[in-house]
Amino acid sequence: MALGDLMASRLVHSSSSPSPSPASPSATLLNHRHSHITDDFPVANGPEPRNGLEADEEKPAPVAYLPQLVVLCEQRHEGLDEAAVTAAGPSTSGIVSKWRPKDRMKTGCVALVLCLNISVDPPDVIKISPCARMECWIDPFSMAPPKALENIGKTLHSQYERWQPKARYKLQLDPTVEEVKKLCNTCRKYAKSERVLFHYNGHGVPKPTANGEIWVFNKSYTQYIPLPITDLDSWLKTPSIYVFDCSAAGIIVKAFLERLDWSSSSSASSLKDCILLAACEAHQTLPQSAEFPADVFTACLTTPIKMALHWFGNRSLLRGSLDPSLIDQIPGRQNDRKTLLGELNWIFTAITDTIAWNVLPHDIFQRLFRQDLLVASLFRNFLLAERIMRSANCSPISYPLLPPTHQHHMWDAWDMAAEICLSKLPQLIADPNAEFQPSPFFTEQLTAFEVWLDHGSEDKKPPEQLPIVLQVLLSQSHRFRALVLLGRFLDMGPWAVDLALSVGIFPYVLKLLQTSAIELRQILVFIWTKILSLDKSCQVDLVKDGGHAYFIRFLDSLDAYPEQRAMAAFVLAVIVDGHRKGQEACFNAGLIDVCLRHLQPENPHDGQTEPLLLQWLCLCLGKLWEDFPEAQLLGLQSNAPDIVTLLLSEPQPEVRASAVFALGNLLDIGSSSLSGVDDDPDDDEKVRAEISVVRSLLQVASDGSPLVRSEVATALTRFALGHNKHLKSVAAEYWKPQTSSLLKSLPSLANINSPTNILQGSSGLASHIGPVLRFGSDSSGTGRDGRISTSSPMATSSILHGSPQSDDSSQHSDSGILLRDNVTNGGLSHNRSMPADSAIYSQFISTMCSVAKDTYPRIATIGRRTLSLIGVEQVVMKHKRINSGGAHQGETSAPPSNFGMARSSSWFDMNSGSFSMAFRTPPVSPPQHDYLTGLRRVCSMEFRPHLMNSPEGLADPLLSSVATPSNADLSIAPQSIIYNWSCGHFARPLLTGNDDNEEANARREERERTALDCISKCQRSSCKMTSQIASWDTRFELGTKAALLMPFSPIVVAADENEQIRVWNYDDALPVNAFENHKLSDRGLSKLLLINELDESLLLAASSDGNVRVWKNFTQKGGQKLVTAFSSVQGHRAAGRSVVIDWQQQSGYLYASGDMASILVWDLDKEQLLSTIQSSTSSAISALSASQVRSGQFAAGFADASVRIFDVRAPERIVFTARPHAPRTEKVVGIGFQPGFDPHKIVSASQAGDIQFLDIRRAAEPYLTIEAHRGSLTALAVHRHAPVVASGSAKQMIKVFSLEGEQLTIIRYQPSFMGQRIGSVNCLSFHPYKSLLAAGAGDNALVSIYAEENYK
Repeated sequence: MALGDLMASRLVHSSSSPSPSPASPSATLLNHRHSHITDDFPVANGPEPRNGLEADEEKPAPVAYLPQLVVLCEQRHEGLDEAAVTAAGPSTSGIVSKWRPKDRMKTGCVALVLCLNISVDPPDVIKISPCARMECWIDPFSMAPPKALENIGKTLHSQYERWQPKARYKLQLDPTVEEVKKLCNTCRKYAKSERVLFHYNGHGVPKPTANGEIWVFNKSYTQYIPLPITDLDSWLKTPSIYVFDCSAAGIIVKAFLERLDWSSSSSASSLKDCILLAACEAHQTLPQSAEFPADVFTACLTTPIKMALHWFGNRSLLRGSLDPSLIDQIPGRQNDRKTLLGELNWIFTAITDTIAWNVLPHDIFQRLFRQDLLVASLFRNFLLAERIMRSANCSPISYPLLPPTHQHHMWDAWDMAAEICLSKLPQLIADPNAEFQPSPFFTEQLTAFEVWLDHGSEDKKPPEQLPIVLQVLLSQSHRFRALVLLGRFLDMGPWAVDLALSVGIFPYVLKLLQTSAIELRQILVFIWTKILSLDKSCQVDLVKDGGHAYFIRFLDSLDAYPEQRAMAAFVLAVIVDGHRKGQEACFNAGLIDVCLRHLQPENPHDGQTEPLLLQWLCLCLGKLWEDFPEAQLLGLQSNAPDIVTLLLSEPQPEVRASAVFALGNLLDIGSSSLSGVDDDPDDDEKVRAEISVVRSLLQVASDGSPLVRSEVATALTRFALGHNKHLKSVAAEYWKPQTSSLLKSLPSLANINSPTNILQGSSGLASHIGPVLRFGSDSSGTGRDGRISTSSPMATSSILHGSPQSDDSSQHSDSGILLRDNVTNGGLSHNRSMPADSAIYSQFISTMCSVAKDTYPRIATIGRRTLSLIGVEQVVMKHKRINSGGAHQGETSAPPSNFGMARSSSWFDMNSGSFSMAFRTPPVSPPQHDYLTGLRRVCSMEFRPHLMNSPEGLADPLLSSVATPSNADLSIAPQSIIYNWSCGHFARPLLTGNDDNEEANARREERERTALDCISKCQRSSCKMTSQIASWDTRFELGTKAALLMPFSPIVVAADENEQIRVWNYDDALPVNAFENHKLSDRGLSKLLLINELDESLLLAASSDGNVRVWKNFTQKGGQKLVTAFSSVQGHRAAGRSVVIDWQQQSGYLYASGDMASILVWDLDKEQLLSTIQSSTSSAISALSASQVRSGQFAAGFADASVRIFDVRAPERIVFTARPHAPRTEKVVGIGFQPGFDPHKIVSASQAGDIQFLDIRRAAEPYLTIEAHRGSLTALAVHRHAPVVASGSAKQMIKVFSLEGEQLTIIRYQPSFMGQRIGSVNCLSFHPYKSLLAAGAGDNALVSIYAEENYK
């Protein structure tokens, strides 16, 4: 299967593909009797249909409708804070860079010393007859001794030269000590710091002495002269490699090691760079059998193929039929793999490499087999020497010591290849034109590798064929298959990439980027994606070899799959990441133009481009622009902001966040506005362009995804650094004058209930805030022209107490805004004209105040940090019950006096009541030195207590330091996380399905069966909730506000007005977990909801100010983790403290509204505001309920007692309006669709105490009314499946009714021996699938659970 198809079929599933469109219910009926789902579900009970047509249709039996959509469980929901830490992006150190040879070396000089003294045997050798005689395959007795010596020397030289042709060779035949010394000194002088090889053949001299001396001759050859190893070592120095081919060579190795031990204290490096190869151990003599050459060790090291075939020929079945002289006639060249000799050499290299890689520790393998070509060849051949010589009871040894390899099973593969070669040999020599048939060796080894891939894993033994796969890359015929298998291997995880790199794959795949083969493009891009996802340092090699051009061409080719082009964009992003040479190379190769072209669809009607590609095109542009002014300028000129801005409304949060990242990197932190120097007019144009970028960023500051908001906050901080002067002066101009006049015009600020009252009620204040605000009546927050409307956060709360989300009364306010500016002799030090569009600056500050109160802790930290940069400080007052000691008497920390700044007293000494105001102008400082005209960092202790208690617990570096010159602030810009986080996608397996899915599917099927079983039971049950099965004292200070029964475990979750969440097991009566929804002081809870109840359930906690937080692992003690958080009523400050919310699993929609004229529909799958529906009445919405049957449909109850049903899909949105509670006008307290699958019936309960049953197909009049409680109904619960509703009253009473209006149960008192009353009923909630009811009381924090009599 071609990798293209493989990837097409597999990558598509792994990319962040959009979920099924929620408009068509993605759920299916579990009972497969219907082949289609109609919108009109079978009517379980209730009035007859209106017309005859409907009655004729055959109604199938009711079946349970279980939603299939699962939301908020993508990779991005694993937690941003972990993302910031764990996905540190492709690494450049650690596990990864160990694979790189520390320093490539080469052997620059080779000294060959032969002491043969032909025809004179040394005294300590007694030779047998016949005896081994050949030296370098020459019989020394076949010619005159001097001639033979010379020939042997020349042949040895040529044998070595084949392994290292570029070295300089020096030969000494039968030398004296002086000649050896001169030879060594010359070699070291020539080689400089390169390696020197010293080859010693001592067949004509005695064995080495016990002290480790080798023998040479005197001038007249009358004496053997000892040469101490220590002398040799001191002449040759390191790095060096010695080959000793003589009997008892082990003695020399031992002497060397003793010397190394002795000298290692002084020079540890000599130990490292000295390599020894010796023919046998200290007690052994060389083999004398005539079947071997006399220099069998040298023959193995320098002519391995010939030696191996001769040795094998003598042992194989071919022994009788094969003429040994044919071995010398094998046709072909060693370096031509399409000839017999070349292929044999290739197979031999692959096998010896494989044995070494599988047997040696990786660091030794790297050093001996990958650092120096000659050393690698000698060690491969040394493995052969060990195999052959051990058969003659002789054990070659080496330093570093290698484990024994002579019995490794890969030698069997070599024997087979040798046998096939020898059997073909006579025929090939007889007919030189015969066609060469390649050996099946490589094909078979690739198959073995493929089998390993099908069954192997990280825990199993690594595949031993990896070095062979590497060798196969050299051959065109096997290359494609080898690359595809290699791609599959690398996909198994970072450990696999590390193994492949340590085996030496890197130079091969780097070289392959120079090929133009079309079929290799996809797999090469995939392989490079995997390599770079592990090790970013390869960017340097890619740029050096011009590899970036390959990926730019691939990115620009439309015939590749979008996921693969996304990989190319990833590779390019890594190439330019923090690497100026890479940025310049890609900039010059036109990468900006390519990326921008592909960000725009060729044809707007084509539908959406693959999100992964869009994401990586943006990230690639962002990394190219990062801190690279030329590229930023070209981006601004190429209309990049407009093109990228269009992506800010894409459905995938990853794409939106990446687009924000790209736009943020177009902002130049180091712009001249920071340094305060006047620049040329071009700069004004640049500032204008930057301001338009910021305007688009401010539009998405309230996105539903924390990932996106985090990027927006980071990008806006860049803007704050670049435009610091202007922002400070705007802040100062608008806020400073108000300080005194505000206080004069509003003598008793502390007693005012709500900031909004101030704005409406005091024309005095409005006129003071005039310069910032042009009052508009729209409720959409900030208009496009940069104006700020009344409902925007700045207009209401930021100016007063920097708390954009605290529209509740000021008793809860926890922060004041405090301004500190650069004052030079009392005037602002700002020497550039401000851009005309200064409204953007006020808008920026207002947005930043909102960011500083973000629901996601990390984002709020960035916001506070940025406000602090521009001199606006939120002075934090903890809530009274936390901090009973009144105001903190903080002191600003003074900088060293030589900086010439005054130490100012605490600015925070105005705390009237509990409203913290901090509009004090700091005292004017003495004149500053010129070098301090840049940023001035705020360092106020007031910030401290909040930071120490902040969720991250980090003390902010910004706030602890004293004022320093401005460029130091560049380092404190918060780091974007989208790039590093996105890189993690490619480090994970892309080609295989996830095994976890099978487990999850099995668990889900089990839960679906349980749910269906419980549903059928509860539909038939009597529903008389008469027995109390559990009572839990939650110990909440303010009573229980919300309770929720978990569907598949005996667990109840409850929360109070202070947003304390507690989890309890009602079977065991044991607490399970307890945590705070957040640590801010604005408290108030609206509702608890369960998301994905059939899968890994998530808990949605909605605060009464509209903030939504979603938790996972909330039933593990201390294990809760924030999955996402956002404000569901963004821009609608008037929503007040009464936000109502409901969740619809089939569609993935969250509906939110409150004291405002619209309902916001959020798509939690896309984490995006889907639409804003006007409620078409001025009355506030007091109850919301989503249909469990019809996706996109929900009912709303209003404060004026009216009821409306909306449908997101209907063009006019409202599908039904009624006033069932007329003539009463008390607000609707609870509303819900009736149990079962009839989407047309609803139940509505008003505060007056009446419960109305309506059928929306009939008139707007209710068909059934229950007068449940007189004037005090506080809660309504409608069971999802059982035909029952429950209501609670302020008069300590719960009533349960059937759908026919019959009262089934009345619960008056807590049936306990204490006789406690249950208190005002705050919340009622049914179990989704069972006849269980949980009730929470308002004044005594008890949660009671009721069931039928026979509940087990």
